[in-house]
Amino acid sequence: MSERRAYLDHAATSPIHPEVIEVVASAMATLGNPSSLHAAGRQARKTVEESRESVAAALGARPSEVVFTSGGTEADNLAVKGLYWSRRAADPRRARILASAVEHHAVMDAVRWLGEAQGASVEWIPVDRSGRLDVAALRESVRREPESVALVTVMWANNEVGTLQPIGEAAAVAREHGIPVHSDAVQAVGQVPVDFAASGLDTLTVSGHKLGGPIGVGALLVGRDVKLTPVQHGGGQERDIRSGTLDPPGFAGFAAAVDLATRDVGTHAQRLRELRDDLVRGVLDAVPGAVRNGHPESSLPGMAHFSFAGCEGDSLLLLLDAAGIHCSTGSACSVGVPRPSHVLLAMGIDEELARGSLRFSLGWSSSRADVDALTRSIGSVVERARAAGVFL
Repeated sequence: MSERRAYLDHAATSPIHPEVIEVVASAMATLGNPSSLHAAGRQARKTVEESRESVAAALGARPSEVVFTSGGTEADNLAVKGLYWSRRAADPRRARILASAVEHHAVMDAVRWLGEAQGASVEWIPVDRSGRLDVAALRESVRREPESVALVTVMWANNEVGTLQPIGEAAAVAREHGIPVHSDAVQAVGQVPVDFAASGLDTLTVSGHKLGGPIGVGALLVGRDVKLTPVQHGGGQERDIRSGTLDPPGFAGFAAAVDLATRDVGTHAQRLRELRDDLVRGVLDAVPGAVRNGHPESSLPGMAHFSFAGCEGDSLLLLLDAAGIHCSTGSACSVGVPRPSHVLLAMGIDEELARGSLRFSLGWSSSRADVDALTRSIGSVVERARAAGVFL
């Protein structure tokens, strides 16, 4: 029998829920293209629309506002590019994009591309030491020339350090001037309450595989009066916003995962918070001087991010992996050269310290045993990583 491994990387992908597997398998056994008019097609369309209604009900949206996509990256690209092109076409002055400095690369790289290839003027709105958006800086940037702003994009919760953003405040600033706001809520759904109607947002991204759903499916919630220029063209599916053959099994599994994740989010969040707090205490006890990053209170209940002085994040990750513990490093890798995370640098964390960072993230399948495995191992792992660094 293989040794149990501790999975502390739900923010990367969460194990698919057994109930979701059953839903997907059942739907896969049913023939039909949802765009066909015959009985098989109508049955497939029924699955799609019931899935749409379920997702809408769980996230405080109208069914017509749910646009199914292949996941979070496509949804973010559709929102950012679609809003920019639509707004710019209506008024060529609208060339500015205001984005938080700690966005996920699905947003950040799309915004950068619009700046490099589509004439956008990009402004990165700063965050404080905890990774929380500077709302005053956003307000000042908007008020400086509101008629030139194409869109604002601020993630709901940061995918590295877990800090929750002041979405309501950001949306209110933009709403004063009729500026649309997008939010990547991939990490937030299932851990904190997410209500699209109450948020004041125009578009919102959610992804299935972060919730115990299938990989390769997600949604962009799009307000019914919001105009988006499509990124891809074809059969005109999904309000002519996102063409492509619809995926009834994937959508059904996604809807089931969203329902399971949001059905009793308060109880789920409390369980994760208790596990996370034990994890934090255990790490800080085992590694004196470890630095916890992110907002101390306004943060995802299932995420804890640390920096360990004198270590490389990749070394820590591989040593923990050898000990049977899965987590993520806080650094990205480009052409084989480790770089500190743009999120940590935007928070003002020293570059050398930022390189020795790890993210531990909990989800529906997390247990006390996972936390205990980490707290037993982290002390010796950090010692070995620091010793290795001395001899490099």
